[in-house]
Amino acid sequence: MTPLKTGILAGAATLITAGAASAQGYGEARETLGPYISGGYNYLDFDEEVGGDASVSAITARGGWQFARYFAVEGDISFGIDDGDFDFNGDEDDLDFDDNNDGAFDDVIAGPGDLGLDYLIGGYGRFILPVSDRFDVSARAGYAFAEIDSTVSTFGGNELVFGGSDDGLAFGGSASFDITEALAIRADYTHYDFSDANAESFGLNLEYKFGG
Repeated sequence: MTPLKTGILAGAATLITAGAASAQGYGEARETLGPYISGGYNYLDFDEEVGGDASVSAITARGGWQFARYFAVEGDISFGIDDGDFDFNGDEDDLDFDDNNDGAFDDVIAGPGDLGLDYLIGGYGRFILPVSDRFDVSARAGYAFAEIDSTVSTFGGNELVFGGSDDGLAFGGSASFDITEALAIRADYTHYDFSDANAESFGLNLEYKFGG
């Protein structure tokens, strides 16, 4: 083999090796262990046992730590930025409240209501499955605590307030795409199984990885 051919092959091998190392390095960086933070928007749909269905918008802040290739722990907090409207329909007997003051508890209590989210905070364990260097999916499960207030203006001229503190299990999944090695966009779905209400959350967050 001529020196020229040998030089060309050696150069090509060097470029291939460098390219492979660079690609491998990015994959490793994506899985670098360490902390991450994120912030974004959440849309939450609540279904209260006493009350009704209502949707609210919230802003969310999150912090986490990836301590192994496939596992992380994280916590987030959301604050409502608007109230959701719903139509209330309940029984006086169930609520133990005489709305029209007729001495009986066999009437229906109805009226417009609104639901507000003061805050929702949760802690989770997260299982991460890398699909490629830039894209991964994950599942998470944990426990959440919320402060929810519902106000109903009844047709009897009264104002009823429901809600307060509620807590329960929370679980869901997400998909994340790396914009750069340190910056990613993440879409989340979470189901909250509270004692007095259920909720579904759909979020879109911008995530920064300190190890990226």
